[in-house]
Amino acid sequence: MSKIRVVHYINQFYAQIGGEEKADIKPELREGVVGPGTAFQAAFGDEAEIVATVICGDSYFSENTKVAQPEIIEMVKSCKPDLFIAGPAFNAGRYGLACATISNAVKEELGIPVLTGMYEENPGADMFKDKIYIVATKNSAAGMRDAVKKMAPLALKLAKGEAIGASAEEGYIPNGVRKNFFEKKRGSERAVEMLLAKLAGKPFVTEYPMPAFDRVAPNPAVKDLAHATVALVTSGGIVPKGNPDHIESSSASKYGEYSIEGVQELTSEGWETAHGGYDPVYANENPNRVLPVDVMRDLEKEGKIGKLYPYFYTTVGNGTAVKNAVGFASEFAQKLKKDQVDAVVLTST
Repeated sequence: MSKIRVVHYINQFYAQIGGEEKADIKPELREGVVGPGTAFQAAFGDEAEIVATVICGDSYFSENTKVAQPEIIEMVKSCKPDLFIAGPAFNAGRYGLACATISNAVKEELGIPVLTGMYEENPGADMFKDKIYIVATKNSAAGMRDAVKKMAPLALKLAKGEAIGASAEEGYIPNGVRKNFFEKKRGSERAVEMLLAKLAGKPFVTEYPMPAFDRVAPNPAVKDLAHATVALVTSGGIVPKGNPDHIESSSASKYGEYSIEGVQELTSEGWETAHGGYDPVYANENPNRVLPVDVMRDLEKEGKIGKLYPYFYTTVGNGTAVKNAVGFASEFAQKLKKDQVDAVVLTST
């Protein structure tokens, strides 16, 4: 019996070409295994073989999807694969979107099974989980071994045309399709076990997770904007050119404080976005689209507001832990209060 032919898709980072400075590389096709493909090949054993690896920079794909997608499709097609795997992308936003987008395109245009993997909060997962199988991974590449352990068996089942079980059994992100399966223990017994584990402070997993939403009571309206000091805060990642504080493009562990004293508008020569979860082209072209310094200066000149606070605070919202975000805000909010700032305009992407 011949081996299952697999084509693997990865970005510039996992191909060990470089980081953000190489995110603009065009698609290329390499024979055999590259980077994380080694782990997949080991997991496949004698059942499957990665015959080729497609590599594409995250920025290039996101900024040139209409050109990159058909080019990659032709590369994949030329290898005559039985299966296409992308990633895993973990919580990298642009990479996740690229993996999901190209996987869905391969499925629709070439009609072969596809599989990718990423963190459940990756934007790619939210957009494509009902179209393709996406294995749920951990937040970062530290979870590579666990991701491959879950992805490889499911990939082989897809390639062989075997029946795919429920998401709880196979490890993929729920796609809205319900499948029945038998648990080894009855519901009442499982419920008691979960309760005892919870009371004992031991780990347990609910069978019906409920979303938890943070509730923040709005402050009273500012009564006199014409004499108010207004500050700008953004999770859109606007930073000085070169990102001097190295704020991460995803899962940020820090925020930046930058002066805009005397700055009438943000220019592409001096500012850019560090955000990895949306197409940066338009933000880099005109950073005011994310951090509206120009509009705030107009309001200041017109007397609609008293003055614009001379500093702004910025971080990246892409995959950033709620705990970190709360910590950032708690810290710089004290500075804003100390300087008697009356209002904050919070912008996102």
